[in-house]
Amino acid sequence: MTNASRLNLVLAPLALLVGCRPESEPMALGLHADRFASSEWSEPVNLGAVINSSALDANAGLSSDAHTLLFVSTRTGGLGNLDIWMSHRRCLACDWEAPVNLGVPINSDAIDAAPTVSEDGRLLFFYSARPGGAGLGDVYVSHRVSTGADGDVWGSPVNLGPDVNTAANEQGTFYVREPGEPNAFVYFNRPTAGGSIDIYRVAVSNHGEALGAAVLIPELSDPTVFDQKVAVSTDGHELLLSSMRAGGSGNFDIWRFTRQSAQDPWSNPTNLGAPINTPDVDSQPVLSRDGSTLIFTSIRPGGFGVQDLWMTTRSPAGGQ
Repeated sequence: MTNASRLNLVLAPLALLVGCRPESEPMALGLHADRFASSEWSEPVNLGAVINSSALDANAGLSSDAHTLLFVSTRTGGLGNLDIWMSHRRCLACDWEAPVNLGVPINSDAIDAAPTVSEDGRLLFFYSARPGGAGLGDVYVSHRVSTGADGDVWGSPVNLGPDVNTAANEQGTFYVREPGEPNAFVYFNRPTAGGSIDIYRVAVSNHGEALGAAVLIPELSDPTVFDQKVAVSTDGHELLLSSMRAGGSGNFDIWRFTRQSAQDPWSNPTNLGAPINTPDVDSQPVLSRDGSTLIFTSIRPGGFGVQDLWMTTRSPAGGQ
């Protein structure tokens, strides 16, 4: 496959997309809505040749302790069109280890992408175009069966059902448990009759079951364009969204929304601007649990392949 055809893959179904271990120790959050209000993101750095390859590497998810990175790749050694891969590191300052393919039953010979895990690492949500779904692509959940030195063992994926999945594509999944809410949520995107792609969310139980119908989040959805994937901070006060809306730097840009509490509507968006956004694709954000690290997908110069994973960091206002 040529680089051009791989890029088309990203912007066709993959552009619709965009770890796993439980926390060894609870992490103190203590975040405030304005904690990073005056902070600037550092110049993004490529995650390097261990994570990125000459193929397409994108659409990351982080475990609660940030020791496990899940991402999507078309590199050799996979089972199908797009597969989910996992890399681990022993500490936050340690190097990422060689990625391994999650294998069956998570990956199939179809597109499997947009991995996101619950805070305890027991649930893995992702998008798949495998046969047997409601439409072109559906949201699935898999339960962790066991974990050990050789990694996690995942059960057979379960379709989230008609409260989430339709005859259209449901993609770009992101799991978060927001303060003050009795249940966790899974955010995702869905095409509309008007031609846009908008952001929805559904409440899910501790077992990953949909608790009612998914609902549109209007303040996150531009009815004229492609709104792709969100990352919500663990305090529920900040949300990053990749979108093709007007006012950006290029193709996909990353935008920031804030709110005073998890029960309030989101603010109007602000574009993250340089050095995060460029005239190239900059998308599929994921935040570390403390909000200080952002990993995202980009096709900017300096990468190893068609699309790479990049990282940037920030410090709280006033060094808090």
